[in-house]
Amino acid sequence: MNCDRCDNPAAYTRKYSGEKLCSQCFSKSIVRKTAKTISKYNMIKHDDLVAVAVSGGKDSLALLKIINEMALTHSFRIKAITIDEGIPGYRNEALEIVEKFCAELNVEHKVYAYKDLFELTLDEALDLRESDKTSSCSICGTLRRRAIDYAAKDIGADVIATGHNLDDTLQTFVINMISGDTTKIGWMDPDTSANDLRKIKPFCEIYEAEIVFYAFTNDMPFQSEPCPHMNEGIRTEIREFLNSLENQHSGIKNNLYQSILKVSTAIKNSSSKEKIKCEKCGNDCTGNVCSVCSVVLKLKENQT
Repeated sequence: MNCDRCDNPAAYTRKYSGEKLCSQCFSKSIVRKTAKTISKYNMIKHDDLVAVAVSGGKDSLALLKIINEMALTHSFRIKAITIDEGIPGYRNEALEIVEKFCAELNVEHKVYAYKDLFELTLDEALDLRESDKTSSCSICGTLRRRAIDYAAKDIGADVIATGHNLDDTLQTFVINMISGDTTKIGWMDPDTSANDLRKIKPFCEIYEAEIVFYAFTNDMPFQSEPCPHMNEGIRTEIREFLNSLENQHSGIKNNLYQSILKVSTAIKNSSSKEKIKCEKCGNDCTGNVCSVCSVVLKLKENQT
C-alpha cells in the first residue's frame, strides 16, 4: 500500500478521510494544517513574540518544533516557557527533556515554579484544599493558567501558544456541559485576535492520535511518566468514551468540533455576562474576582 501523495510506502491511514500517507507526507500535512489554522484564526501577527508553553509531553514538544520551523521563515519570534508544579518524581523528567530539546532547537527557555509564584507546590496546595471533592486537576489547572499568564508577561510575549489538540477541546466542552458551566463554552472560540494577551491553540483542529504519530515518526522524545493525579478527574473517562465513538464512527470528532464552534459562537453572542477585569489581578473574568484569585486566596486562608 503506497502513499496517496508519493510512491513511498504508506505509514498512516486517516480513517475519517481514507487518506493513506507515508511518514514524510504525513508530517508535512500536520505542519500545513497547523499553519492553516494559525492563518485562519489570525493567531500570530507580524513581529509577535510567542510564548510556547512546553510541558514535556508530545503535544507541546510537537508544537514547539513546528512553531520554531515557522518562525525561521516568518516574521515572529518564540520563547519556550515551562511550569513546574513541584510534583515529586514527575516534573523532573519533563524538565530535562524540554531543556535538551530547546537547546537542540536553539530556543530560549525559562521555567516558572508554583513554589515561587504562589509560595505553594501543587502537593502543598492539595493538602490545603477544603474537600477531596475538589480535584487535583481543577486546582492545578487554575494555578497553571495563572502561572502561564505570569510567564508570558514576564518575557514580554504577545501570544501564548499551547499544545491543546482537537480531542482536548471536545473533552473540555463535555466537561463544561455536564458541570453546567455554559459561560465557559462561550469562550471556546479559537479566534482570540481581539484579546490583549492572545491565547492560541494551533493544534485545535488536529486529532490527538495524529500528534502522537507525528511525535513518533519524527523520533521526538517526550515524557513517559504519567501525572500521578491524571485519573482523579472525569477527563480520562470522557476521552475513552469519545475514542470509542470515533473507532465506531470515523469522523465523529470532527463533526462534534464543528458543532462546538457553532454553539460557542451562539452562547458568546447571547450571553448577558460581559468580561470584566478581576479586582485582584486585572485579568478577564465574569465576576469581581477571577477563579484563579479565588482559589489562591482560599488556599492561603486555609494555610493560616
